[in-house]
Amino acid sequence: MRATEFLFEKQEGKLRHRYHQATRGLNRFRDPGGYDRTYELNRVMMAVACADGTDSPIDMDAASWVGKYNTAHPYTDEEARMMKQAFKAVGSETHDMNHGDNHSQEPDDTHKASPMQAFMGYPR
Repeated sequence: MRATEFLFEKQEGKLRHRYHQATRGLNRFRDPGGYDRTYELNRVMMAVACADGTDSPIDMDAASWVGKYNTAHPYTDEEARMMKQAFKAVGSETHDMNHGDNHSQEPDDTHKASPMQAFMGYPR
């Protein structure tokens, strides 16, 4: 038995003529480096949802603020220190988006004005 008879990894598969005949509108795509197919698929499908089928450009960022990064959301200072320790052990590239401050606060406009209008003498 020759190695070429059981080594299938040596070549890329081809779309067979029979499948090509039965397929309509087939597109193959990936990000330029081929690094993250799932993220690329997500961004393309978001753009498709914004598209109208014309040649006009879509008003959408090419990448989200997360991009090709994972996110971690520690709730306590202890968990934040644990995450930093783990990132260091694994050698991850990290960006502290809160700049060391893990305390959240409500946005300035939250609970400042009632959405209800006064009526028939009842206050808001």
